[in-house]
Amino acid sequence: MAEVIEEQQEKQAPVVVIKKSRAGLWIGITSITLVIALAAAGFYFMQQLRATQDTENSQDSLRLIEVDKQLNVLQQQLSGLQSQIANVNAEMTGKDNHFTQTLTDFSKLHEEHLNTARKELEASILVLQRQLGKTRGDWLLADAEYLLSVANQRLHLVGDIETTRQALEAADQRLRESGDASVFKVREQIAKEIALLNGVVVPDIVGIYSGIQHLQDAVEGLAVFLPHAGKQPEKTEAPQDLSEHGHEILDQVAKQLEGYVVLRHTEQPVNAILTPEEAHFIKQQLKVRLEMIEIALVQQNDTLFTSSIADAKQWLKKNFAENPKTDQFIAELDKLSGVQLKSQYPDVSGSLKLLKDISKLRLETDKAVLPEPASIATPASSEQPGTGQQ
Repeated sequence: MAEVIEEQQEKQAPVVVIKKSRAGLWIGITSITLVIALAAAGFYFMQQLRATQDTENSQDSLRLIEVDKQLNVLQQQLSGLQSQIANVNAEMTGKDNHFTQTLTDFSKLHEEHLNTARKELEASILVLQRQLGKTRGDWLLADAEYLLSVANQRLHLVGDIETTRQALEAADQRLRESGDASVFKVREQIAKEIALLNGVVVPDIVGIYSGIQHLQDAVEGLAVFLPHAGKQPEKTEAPQDLSEHGHEILDQVAKQLEGYVVLRHTEQPVNAILTPEEAHFIKQQLKVRLEMIEIALVQQNDTLFTSSIADAKQWLKKNFAENPKTDQFIAELDKLSGVQLKSQYPDVSGSLKLLKDISKLRLETDKAVLPEPASIATPASSEQPGTGQQ
């Protein structure tokens, strides 16, 4: 039995081995397949990982590039800001320097003004102290000096004789009230100047102007020499050398022709007959010449005044008939031609010069009043021998 069993076992054993070797093959193939699959999967995953990493790296590179660009822009902006800050700092420095210089100049100017004001105030205080120390006589002398200055100004600048005389009289009154003996020479000079002013002849400007206005009104009553239409009838003038019979005949003829014909004796030739407009123009020209006389009168221009009067007289004799009205008109113009508008004003500055040098006058007065030292020493020397004899 045992042998049979062993034979059976020997027979069955190879079969089992063969089965085991096939299963292992499949297992190995399966294992290899799994390994390959796992390797392929790992390779795939590695490729995917690499691709993902490459993508991420490219994105990071792009991000880095953008960051670099932004950094460059920021650096440029930062450099621009720095340049602006530098410009602002330079501008602020310049303004600061300008403000400092302006403040320094203003301080110097203010200091100069203060010094000037201080000096003026000190001068004013000195003047005030001097004025407070003056007596009533000093005040009267100062007032008299001011009045003499006004008199000189009114005389030489305006030609006002009356105001000048009043100012001189007021100054003399102030000097008299001062009671100062040293002003005697000043008062004497003022009296001389007042006498000189009294001798000055002042033309009556207003009266002369009124007379010229009256002459202008009288122009319309003058007869133009040349005949013209619209002329008013005039009295007939006959030659003086005619006989009485001739006068009677002319009077009768004149009465008959009165209102129609005007008879006038004249030595001037009659060249043409004037129109009323021309006759009016001749009279207006005479008025214009009279207005020129008025202008010269107001301006006190002697040359223009005389020439205008001569021109008016010439125009009057040339264009107007010889009759009593014309003769009276010429006589009035002759009176005007004898008027002197500007008088030679006297010099009234001597009293002012003497008063300004009042200290010198006081010294002279003191010398005249006080005795000399030699006259004082003579009685003393005469007394000494007498005392020795006693």
